[in-house]
Amino acid sequence: MENMNELYSDIILEHNQCQENKHPLDQANLQEHGHNPSCGDDITLQADIQDGIIKDAAYTGHGCAISQASADIMIDLIKGKSVEEALRLVDLFLDMIKREVTDDDELEELEDAIALKNISNMPARVKCAVLAWHTLKEALERDQK
Repeated sequence: MENMNELYSDIILEHNQCQENKHPLDQANLQEHGHNPSCGDDITLQADIQDGIIKDAAYTGHGCAISQASADIMIDLIKGKSVEEALRLVDLFLDMIKREVTDDDELEELEDAIALKNISNMPARVKCAVLAWHTLKEALERDQK
């Protein structure tokens, strides 16, 4: 089990250091600001949505390694997906964090986001992990109205 946790930590560190998705998005037609007052994580999420497909997405802001890694992982996951599919993946991620879905086969499609599964054991870090996902969900649901 120890090795799994190390592997997950490596994934989180890797995504935290990855700057590929961390930049302002020139073509953004969707923007949402997310803030976690309990630890100061602050992100602005931007997406370029064309014909119901998330063509591109990026984020800017600052925060702890978990919130930054989680935002990066989420963006990798949603790029190229339909808005409906992205929302479904967001809900699956949130259900995983709430431990409502624990079956790894079901969670497989979350790809690297599965590395955040054990965050549910650390209640203080849950808000960090879900910040970007909640921010995206808010923006997409508002945009669909």
